Amino acid sequence: MELKDWFEKGMTYETYKAGMKVNLDNVNSIYDRFQLTEQEKEQLAGVKNKGLRVIVLTEDWCGDAMVNIPILMKIAEEANIDARFLLRDRNLELMDQYLTNGTSRSIPIYIFINEKGEERAVWGPRAPEAQELVDSLRSSLPPKDAEDFQEKQKAMYKQLTKTFLEDEQLWRKISASIIEKINTI
Repeated sequence: MELKDWFEKGMTYETYKAGMKVNLDNVNSIYDRFQLTEQEKEQLAGVKNKGLRVIVLTEDWCGDAMVNIPILMKIAEEANIDARFLLRDRNLELMDQYLTNGTSRSIPIYIFINEKGEERAVWGPRAPEAQELVDSLRSSLPPKDAEDFQEKQKAMYKQLTKTFLEDEQLWRKISASIIEKINTI
């Protein structure tokens, strides 16, 4: 299948949210609180008439998707970018073309395409600052075979989710990262 076909297969944002079972409240909370700055809106002005579309590979249980998708949607609305959502685990044929570090099915992945369906840019799964945060938290975990690994990992994910929900400076960095990628098109 070509990217334009994957896009057509995708769900709208509203349909995606209607099927969410895990992070819907958190996605809506971030969406309601996040606003683009005037500078960010200016940075997106040149993109508005390019006819861009974006394929979003995601799953609703994903913490990275929980924070990144509402920010993407604010950007997409401002820049007139039509977004369609595909669930990673039901679309591995596409996902496996966008592996992180060549091995990992990390999400979300944003595939920006033009009106012809040609890939113009890819973003994801995290902004560099979010990756630094995750790396830092993971470095404090005990070895995987340690007796308390699962307990510590669960606490780490809880802390990460709280940060994703509350750290508006991190949201700004995520927004800047996505906008920077779009502006390479």
